[in-house]
Amino acid sequence: MDILEAINELLHGEGVPMLGRDMLDSEAISYARNLSLNKPFCVIRNWIWIDLEMPEAVRTKIISDGLQPVMVYAHSVIFDSAGRFNPGDWARSTPLVKFSDGHLFETQNTIYLLIGQGTRKSAQLSTIIHVF
Repeated sequence: MDILEAINELLHGEGVPMLGRDMLDSEAISYARNLSLNKPFCVIRNWIWIDLEMPEAVRTKIISDGLQPVMVYAHSVIFDSAGRFNPGDWARSTPLVKFSDGHLFETQNTIYLLIGQGTRKSAQLSTIIHVF
């Protein structure tokens, strides 16, 4: 598979359905604000959970840094408390630090609130680098 096919498959291909928190956008923003999070938060919809495939040496380094070889991509940002993204923008996280409550995807700098239906897929790290 060439890189364009891999990118298209990642962004638009089928995957395993996942469900984040089921709530309206305004409810999700209020909910996140009331969590008293210790980091900026980003409410996202139409997201893709990406299990990263990579050489073992890279995987070992990521894990030794306290990260997991997983990222999330959002087709649609609803709200970003730090103002980095506008509503409707796309966003990609850095690697996962912790996943909790079935919908809070925490990275080193941000907590992503996964809203509604998402998809779980696998992709080569090199594909992610080319896409974003």
